[in-house]
Amino acid sequence: MAAPVAAEGAVVSAFRSVMMRVQHAAERSNSQLDRIRVVAVSKTKPVSMIRQLYDAGHRCFGENYVQEIVEKAPQLPQDIEWHFIGHLQSNKAKTLLGGVPHLAMVEGVDNQKVANHLDRVVSTLRRNPLKILVQVNTSGEASKSGIDPSNCVELAKHVKSCCPNLVFSGLMTIGRPDYTSTPENFQIEMGSTNVRIGSTIFGPREYTKKQE
Repeated sequence: MAAPVAAEGAVVSAFRSVMMRVQHAAERSNSQLDRIRVVAVSKTKPVSMIRQLYDAGHRCFGENYVQEIVEKAPQLPQDIEWHFIGHLQSNKAKTLLGGVPHLAMVEGVDNQKVANHLDRVVSTLRRNPLKILVQVNTSGEASKSGIDPSNCVELAKHVKSCCPNLVFSGLMTIGRPDYTSTPENFQIEMGSTNVRIGSTIFGPREYTKKQE
């Protein structure tokens, strides 16, 4: 039993270190710290580790897989601000929103089909409007999801004008792994207000089974 406790203690320590880095970055860029949301990405991690960070005061968590978030969310307090950060298939929208009634945001909307499905499911479930971020593929990598930058304004307009049950809340992008070529994609000082941090907080991910 000693090993899990030590690991979870390390999670809180790592989170505090991350928050100090965020604070310093905000100070360097003259940004308001309270406008920067840190999403603790807990994919593949047990509920006990999430609870440890929750008990330390953090409330915003992100998950990549529909199956995983619908299993975890009912086991944790309802005031957690859950973000779905994976690539969402339109046929999974009902499962996601039905399984996580208090889902706060879907960060990876990159086409009208997914936006329309989410809008209909929110309406059917009669839940509060759902915040979404439009994902933009700024790096041009085929391995990454996201709409082409030239089409992101059109998608944002579609969400705002045709999806009354969704709340357009901004753009989301992921930079190239080689950050030296485009360092602006990785610097909070560039104006990021929603920052995902995963393994830096929770440690290396453990993929024990195929995720959906």
